[in-house]
Amino acid sequence: MKVLIITYYWPPAGGSGVQRWLKFVKYLQDFDITPVIYTVDNPDYPILDETLCDDIPANIEVIKQPIWEPYQLASIFSRKKKIKTSAGFLSPQKSRLTKIATYIRANYFIPDARVFWIKPSISFLENYLSTHKIDAIISTGPPHTTHCIALGLKKKTNIRWIADFRDPWTEIDYFHQLPLTKKSIQKHHKLEQEVLKNADEVLVVGNEMKKSYDVFSNHVHVITNGFDGELSNEKKLDKEFTLTHIGMLNADRNPIVLWQALSELKESVNCKIQLIGKVAQEVKQSIEDYQLTDSITFIDYLPHDEVRKYQQKSQVLLLAVNNVPSAKGIITGKIFEYLQAQRPVIAIAPKDGDLASILENANAGFVVDFKEVNNLKEILVDLHHQYTLGNLQIASTGVEKYHRKALTEQLANIIQQ
Repeated sequence: MKVLIITYYWPPAGGSGVQRWLKFVKYLQDFDITPVIYTVDNPDYPILDETLCDDIPANIEVIKQPIWEPYQLASIFSRKKKIKTSAGFLSPQKSRLTKIATYIRANYFIPDARVFWIKPSISFLENYLSTHKIDAIISTGPPHTTHCIALGLKKKTNIRWIADFRDPWTEIDYFHQLPLTKKSIQKHHKLEQEVLKNADEVLVVGNEMKKSYDVFSNHVHVITNGFDGELSNEKKLDKEFTLTHIGMLNADRNPIVLWQALSELKESVNCKIQLIGKVAQEVKQSIEDYQLTDSITFIDYLPHDEVRKYQQKSQVLLLAVNNVPSAKGIITGKIFEYLQAQRPVIAIAPKDGDLASILENANAGFVVDFKEVNNLKEILVDLHHQYTLGNLQIASTGVEKYHRKALTEQLANIIQQ
């Protein structure tokens, strides 16, 4: 079988958005499925990681077509260097010009800033499909422009279509922050539902998202994200009591409960906190307010291979979910690599959410709700005590099912139905 995969994020793109389908593509041929990648020729990636190119199979076809993105307009209206954010719309700047630009992008570029890639891609791929046999089309978003491309192809060719949602559309954590008009909100919902109703199969990363999408489709499947490589047997741990968070810490993800707990334990728990990735100014201000600056090391974005070394050596791994209405459905991709590292995990997240379920079923750590300061203090004290005894370990179970090859087998079964 041969499948066409429409994705905006592809190496050398870095960050979490590229990982899922890069790893699926790495293993699909083991299950007699040949992937063909359709992606952008001149992308505007906020993060680059050249090391991820090593995971691309040498024999696969990668088709690239140019895209025009409205980011380029920033240079016309401002002499300042443009600021890229993972959310695409949200900038930490609060100037009047920035607010106007955000309003325009939110309401005139629907579903997202890659909207101008839709029509040219449909035209190009319709021609490609007329001369190349493809058994199924797969679109992965965000950006949800990819789903709109696949929707257009579905209407023209009726080739089987699988829509993969790495994140939800209208329930994504930052959707409520966008300055959307009522008409724009309705348009987003309409497009999302049209994709769900027309796709032959829908893939999601968690059960909460599945519940939401089951209303519009009878063919929703959960395939989580995962980890690649072997489970860690790292014996050389940090000598200090290190607490490490890997990934972006934006304002919504600011773990106030953690700063408060650490501040109150400064005299009894001597620790070194490592924050690897982009950290919002609001988070840095909270750290300063709780007088923890001397205990924290800020490390900018690192290549994926370097990140894994930090995960495996850290005494404790930290995870924070966005404190937003959709928090129960948020599963950060990093949790699976944390499981791979086999170090104790502290997650600040809803106790009845998808992430909590994964962590508890794997017996891999602790889940603390956003305001459970006393509970978190008890956990930190206990972990620190185990560390001082030289016995800080975790006996996780069932982690192998999150290996990327095992997850690709689940995908292959859906493709081959």
